Amino acid sequence: MPVPRTRHLWAMAAAVVLTVTAPATTASAADTAALREVLFVANNWDGTADVIKSSGDLAKVGRINVIPDKDARMAAINADPIKWIYFMAIRNSVGEGHDQFADDMYSTPDGKSVVVSRPSFADVVSIDVATGNVNWRFPVSGYRADHMAVSPDGTRVAVSASTANTVHVLNINTGKQLGSFATGDKPHENIFTKDGKYIWNMAIGDVNTDSDAPWLDWTKGDRHITVVDATTYKQVKTIDMRDKLNAIGLTDYSDAVRPAVFSPDESKLYFQVSFFNGFFEYDVATDKITRTKTLPKNPATSDDRTTMVNDSRHHGISMSPDGSKLCVAGTMDDYATVVNRTTLQEGPLVPASKPYWATVSGDGKSCVVSESGADQVTAIDFATGQKTVSVPVGDHPQRVRLGHVAADWTSPAS
Repeated sequence: MPVPRTRHLWAMAAAVVLTVTAPATTASAADTAALREVLFVANNWDGTADVIKSSGDLAKVGRINVIPDKDARMAAINADPIKWIYFMAIRNSVGEGHDQFADDMYSTPDGKSVVVSRPSFADVVSIDVATGNVNWRFPVSGYRADHMAVSPDGTRVAVSASTANTVHVLNINTGKQLGSFATGDKPHENIFTKDGKYIWNMAIGDVNTDSDAPWLDWTKGDRHITVVDATTYKQVKTIDMRDKLNAIGLTDYSDAVRPAVFSPDESKLYFQVSFFNGFFEYDVATDKITRTKTLPKNPATSDDRTTMVNDSRHHGISMSPDGSKLCVAGTMDDYATVVNRTTLQEGPLVPASKPYWATVSGDGKSCVVSESGADQVTAIDFATGQKTVSVPVGDHPQRVRLGHVAADWTSPAS
């Protein structure tokens, strides 16, 4: 089981780790034949990306160093006392004593580059997958980069700047900022709607403090969903789940929306919140929580909220392409499970060590979870709910994203 998180002195720099499956980058019909679909695994504490087969046995294809400029970045941090304070605060809070070098990643449509958010370096970089060199670097506002999302056409990437309460939207090929928008406290997960018209951002507040009792919930900050126009980056609406939870009698539940996933028609949003072993169904049209699913607790897991890493009891949720099944990562309860979306009945509880993300395999047949406590990724069959394979990856895998590389790609020289 994970150990309790380290208490630290720099609460001002507390930020968040973590969110949901976003659309994979796309390639033109002319390029598709020359590309190979893969899964990119972000090894956060390693600063590497493992590239594995997108389906089947998930066999390793190669590995990319996503911090080739580490010496230059560390020199800049060591020369700036404020940057150094935040760097150390990230290490001793959300990093659980480790630096965070690879949070989220997406490939470009042509499969030539991978774009990575690097929390400890407060930036987004594009890495040439053939040479391993940095194409461009974008420093985010504030002192920490977090979750990203890519537009359905693969041309734009949105990244949360968690200490600046800002989301930047960048041209994925050049790194040029196309726009930005303000969010609630500690923006986290981003989701583009499938038509590319809107971006949903979930702000989760301060997840690194020990004021975790329900009566202290107000200390966690302003947590709400911000929906913006993905062309103008102007706010369309905000959604506060506090009122929705209160309306169904769950006044002691956190309203910090963590990973989330839309149904195929985007009429429903399924989301997790801090401290809760389960998830909610939200109806977009009526603006109401329509169903609550509580999943089993692991008897070995403490109910002490201060022992839950970054406030996340369950963190990671994805959906089968046909919308019939959900896959849930029971992070602190050490399992993953497939849930029937109609009945909300869970399947077998598949043992997993601190699973921290859930995505869908390239063929759509499996849920793929990252086991951050075991340094492996595991596939679970949507049809049977049973584990099919586990493969080793780097240190502390978190986000797992579908992408592309050239059909004949091999790892760049170290």
